[in-house]
Amino acid sequence: MRKMTILLCLTISFYCFSQNKEVLYNFTPQPQSLLLNPGADVKYKWFFGVPLLSGISVNGGSTGFDAYSLFANNNVDFSIKVQNVVDSTSRNDYVTANQQLEIFTAGLRIGGEENPSYLSFGMYQELDSFIYIPKDPAILALYGNKDYIGKSFNLGDLSAKAEVLSVFHVGFNKQLNEKLTVGIRGKIYSSIFNATSTHNSGYFYTVQGSNLIYDQVIKSDIQLNTSGAAKYLDENYDGDLATDFRKDIPKKAFFGGNLGLGMDLGLTYYPQKNIQLTASLVDFGFISHSKDVVNYTFKGEYDHKGVVNDFNDQGTAEDAYQDFKKAIPKEASYDKYTTQRPLKFYSSFQYSFEEERQTECDCATDEESWYRSAVGAQFFAMSTPRTPMLALTAYYRRRILKGLQMKATYTIDSYSFSNIGLGLTTKIGMFNFYAMADNLLAYSDLSKANALTFQIGFNIIAGGSSK
Repeated sequence: MRKMTILLCLTISFYCFSQNKEVLYNFTPQPQSLLLNPGADVKYKWFFGVPLLSGISVNGGSTGFDAYSLFANNNVDFSIKVQNVVDSTSRNDYVTANQQLEIFTAGLRIGGEENPSYLSFGMYQELDSFIYIPKDPAILALYGNKDYIGKSFNLGDLSAKAEVLSVFHVGFNKQLNEKLTVGIRGKIYSSIFNATSTHNSGYFYTVQGSNLIYDQVIKSDIQLNTSGAAKYLDENYDGDLATDFRKDIPKKAFFGGNLGLGMDLGLTYYPQKNIQLTASLVDFGFISHSKDVVNYTFKGEYDHKGVVNDFNDQGTAEDAYQDFKKAIPKEASYDKYTTQRPLKFYSSFQYSFEEERQTECDCATDEESWYRSAVGAQFFAMSTPRTPMLALTAYYRRRILKGLQMKATYTIDSYSFSNIGLGLTTKIGMFNFYAMADNLLAYSDLSKANALTFQIGFNIIAGGSSK
């Protein structure tokens, strides 16, 4: 149980609050939009981000329940709140978190006006966490099986993954002609910590036979793979978990962790001057875990016949765990394993209007200034251990002033049907500042929000902005 507690703490210690960044995507006045589409149509001469301040984002959410359900000050016992959450959710509900911090970033146009190509590069730290609600194991832990005779509890409901990593990237963007711009970004991943348990199976059931004899059967095939945490999982470890883990981050972030490769692909296409289509694939890659690896398996089958029918007569999670540990042995191994990065797909359609050709616009370098407004729609999909995460966004963009632009979004996804977001970016001289947030209607009481995204950053930009 101690090792499981440590694994949970390692995950929660970086849990900073969905991965969809609907406000930033295709908001090309921001250089950070190149991270979501390496084929974005940008017009800067060059840019560089203020180190550690150019891109700060946190993104988290849960389906089926919110923080208020668990932590409301309403004189309801916490154990009852947990039971209510478990009762109201399904095995396909989940909790997610994503956090990014840009360490450094820069980009510049290369090849001159006759060869409109763009090179960008940088490094960022990222956290990913995705946990499915373990519906059946939670019911078994909370209530036991006394009132569930004949029910088969699905141990495959256990599915979770968490990772802290750093990413080094170099992107190349080229305008092939007046209508088409394409881009590619190569990535080197350095995993600092990983915990993955996503391909589990098994069941537990109790049936009543003759003469008050109950037959309890457990069949389990559960595996938890970990890397970057072996010393913390050692029975003899007695250090300060949070302090030691923070010290390990710089060592593993600069190619000292488990390494992997990935790439992003993207394009922007104009069938007409004021109609734009975009698409991108982000994080098509993998990480090979061979350093500091410890894997745990819970495999076996147990069949017990007796007069006691309650697998957990105390109704506590600790008792359920102890019973399970006796029934199914835990074994450790140190074999390497490979994980796939969560693959994300973006696409958009945009219609621009209010054509403007005033002297305030530098139309030689900033053709988007020809249009003050635009409306559009975006589609987002991300791979998960089960079904893809999907989102659909409608948006409105407007150039408010010469150095101020905004993007307002309305998103429908698995978290909410009333997600309104807003992004603002300003450029004063060469100094750029941006701030973006979604689910604005929930800011009156954040505890009742199912999902939140916030992004902020500072850059130095030379030249025009973008289309």
